[in-house]
Amino acid sequence: MDKTWWKESVVYQIYPRSFNDSNGDGIGDIKGMIEKLDYLKELGIDVIWLSPVYKSPNDDNGYDISDYQDIMDDFGTMADWEELLSEIHNRGMKLIMDLVVNHSSDEHEWFQESRKSKDNPYRDYYIWRPGKGEKEPNNWESTFSGPAWEYDEQTNEYYLHIFSKKQPDLNWENPKLRNEIYKMMKWWLDKGIDGFRMDVINFISKVPALPDAPNPEAKRYVSGSQYFMNGPRIHEFLQEMHKEVLSLYDIMTVGEMPGVDVEEAKKYTDQNRDELQMVFQFEHMDLDSGPNGKWDLKPLDLRDLKESISKWQTGLHGVGWNSLYLNNHDQPRIVSRFGNDKEYRVESAKMLGTFLHMLQGTPYIYQGEEIGMTNIKFDSINDYQDIEILNMYKEKVTEGNEDHDKVMESIYVKGRDNARTPIQWDDTENGGFTTGDPWIQVNPNYKTINAKQAVKDEHSIYHYYRKLIKLRKQHDLIVYGEYQLILPDHEQIYAYMRSYEGEKLLVVTNFSEQYVAFQLPEDVTFKAEEVLIGNYDIDGIEDFSSFTLKPYEARVYKGI
Repeated sequence: MDKTWWKESVVYQIYPRSFNDSNGDGIGDIKGMIEKLDYLKELGIDVIWLSPVYKSPNDDNGYDISDYQDIMDDFGTMADWEELLSEIHNRGMKLIMDLVVNHSSDEHEWFQESRKSKDNPYRDYYIWRPGKGEKEPNNWESTFSGPAWEYDEQTNEYYLHIFSKKQPDLNWENPKLRNEIYKMMKWWLDKGIDGFRMDVINFISKVPALPDAPNPEAKRYVSGSQYFMNGPRIHEFLQEMHKEVLSLYDIMTVGEMPGVDVEEAKKYTDQNRDELQMVFQFEHMDLDSGPNGKWDLKPLDLRDLKESISKWQTGLHGVGWNSLYLNNHDQPRIVSRFGNDKEYRVESAKMLGTFLHMLQGTPYIYQGEEIGMTNIKFDSINDYQDIEILNMYKEKVTEGNEDHDKVMESIYVKGRDNARTPIQWDDTENGGFTTGDPWIQVNPNYKTINAKQAVKDEHSIYHYYRKLIKLRKQHDLIVYGEYQLILPDHEQIYAYMRSYEGEKLLVVTNFSEQYVAFQLPEDVTFKAEEVLIGNYDIDGIEDFSSFTLKPYEARVYKGI
């Protein structure tokens, strides 16, 4: 297995609007990021992944880009961005940018040209089709609710938008478009960035005939997704991108890929195939969803999590590489989701961090995760900002007469705005995020949960994360070791081993608020030599093979 810097790195995701506001307009900005770089350096971060800061009308919080080579006014200027890059590099950290090329904004100049006429040179930069009578070209659905097609009177045709109607899909079948994108990618890489996180990159190849989806109601994902996820030319497109751009630089690449399985991920991440280094897969993030998708709530069964994580850990071992995450800008806060954000907030946040950071792969921390930020319950649907939430509420409640309280419960548990409330820096007004009115409300628990308090308290989640990150840098075993699941059928304990060059780790975590007895199975050979980390005090290593775990306890033993 090749050793590389990006396998040994820990990544921190910044969601710009909610990170830190330097000018009091209520919106996080680039100067605000610069103010907090020492905090991230102190945490031990190697790589910052910056969610989009490009020019955008902001229909989907910057994931609708109107100019790929300019900065959104809300966030600052290109000079501010260049200063950010320089300050990140001065501290020995790296920067990866979001690459959003499945779609652009409908305000991008390419689309403005494309919609003018059927013979415009930019027409084929997007996917246009005539309707079927009075209906859309096919029955595909948008992931943000409603049809995936928008009628445009100017040319009497529809354009495809897998996301918002202000996010028309780019036509990757067009080599001219692909070359434009490669040119833009090189422009950023030549500025000195260190790689890309690629937004829904496995959506860029569609089945050319764009057929109707059979029985669209019986679905796990939205109708039509089988024709635009992992499409027929996806590997060809990524190999071309690798040849034209990625192979020319020493960079990190991770592709966000809903609906990808282990076998497909091997193709995407096998270094001999020249595509990407890692994928973000969603399987473990769908385990608390019922048959009708993410808003259909069901409790997590820990055995499902073990099966899923183990499949990815063993499946990609020696072939590709895993990205490790439990939080991001599209996911609710993990301590509220798989932990206990009330009585055991600190313990369960540390346990979940331990479980994740001891796995094989590159760990990603989402802003606020390191201080144990929690989900939010806004009083009114009008307090929510996320287009996905608002569209879903409109479809189900306003138009569909579903029960308001039931739909709100789904939003409290799964809504993306849970992750988007501003970072709680201190206990002053608005959590120290802004001196103005924040673009989205701050979680009222900022008085007790904030970075200033966490940095001061040596027993905080923040300092525990610092230790997790430091351990990864000290032990190749944590980065590269092989994974082996223990006690697959246990309903409360997730335990596993890691082995590398004669050394072993035993990781034992309790996902419940009960006291639970752990017994090392007789067929597992392990002798503990030291306790690497734990979220409760542990007396010593004598009882490593049999002990009682406290609520949400995590222990990591190193030995042979």
